[in-house]
Amino acid sequence: QVQLVESGGGSVQAGGSLRLSCVASSYAGYNSFSGDCLGWFRQVPGKEREAVAVIGYDRSTTYASSAKGRFTISRDNAKNTLYLQMNSLQPDDSAMYYCAAGRQQCTLWTAMYTDWGPGTQVTVSS
Repeated sequence: QVQLVESGGGSVQAGGSLRLSCVASSYAGYNSFSGDCLGWFRQVPGKEREAVAVIGYDRSTTYASSAKGRFTISRDNAKNTLYLQMNSLQPDDSAMYYCAAGRQQCTLWTAMYTDWGPGTQVTVSS
């Protein structure tokens, strides 16, 4: 099973920025980081996990409406690393952020992703 580990979370004031990273390992067989659809998702207690942004093997991207214009997802296949640059952060962005990998259709639907990291906490104060 693919291992994913997020980092870069923390506490920031509204209007600030953070860059999240997710390193993938333990690929086996025909699967590879470069071939996967990768995504960032977030969840707050008591609510469902929601998509933030996803990026395909061809580097095509899809963003949730809440992330458009503020967040940028990118990938470095040579480093098996996924990134999320978050700018203009607001208190509503506070959540546990997860990265995920999938081998099916690259969409914002969480069910398309089979491998998940443990998450990194982002807290934005007003």
